[in-house]
Amino acid sequence: MRSIEVKGTARTIAERSSEQARALKEIRNNGGVPCVLYGGGEVVHFTVTNEGLRNLVYTPHIHVVDLIIDGKKVNAILKDIQFHPVKDTILHVDFYQIDEAKPIVMEVPVQLEGLAEGVKAGGKLALQMRKLKVKALYNVIPEKLTVNVSHLGLGKTVKVGELSYEGLELLNAKEAVVCAVKLTRAARGAAAAAGK
Repeated sequence: MRSIEVKGTARTIAERSSEQARALKEIRNNGGVPCVLYGGGEVVHFTVTNEGLRNLVYTPHIHVVDLIIDGKKVNAILKDIQFHPVKDTILHVDFYQIDEAKPIVMEVPVQLEGLAEGVKAGGKLALQMRKLKVKALYNVIPEKLTVNVSHLGLGKTVKVGELSYEGLELLNAKEAVVCAVKLTRAARGAAAAAGK
């Protein structure tokens, strides 16, 4: 898995909610993003610049984050992110500190490999799940999960329960469809012609 460095500055939390809301608004107005780090015994509140999060958020890749808060380095993963409903700017980010001995839960991108039999017959390959949720030690989690579709015929699917990866536990529903070869009009016509 790739790693990326993100620098932040610790911030204190106001006791009254009105003061807290004002402080968060001020952070955002100054180009900052309020962040929280969980999982390390104590919850750490800090601020990162919008620019500092760009390469982590707007990418198809997953990363281990080398989080540097006031000079102190911590390994973490991006846990949750909130966007503004209209402007699409980042409002808040949650990170989770990695413990090398404890498994973490993370969404990993799916990549299809091979030319499906059903596509050769005129069908269309559709990726239904772009990411799968896995549980594993962080150093075992790959950058992507490869699914070979060479054997897939027309109208056939690959479900989560049919997949397995060493050292990873897949947490999605076993019956969930990862990808399918759908029948196109042309494939239906060819199949009907062959049946005559």
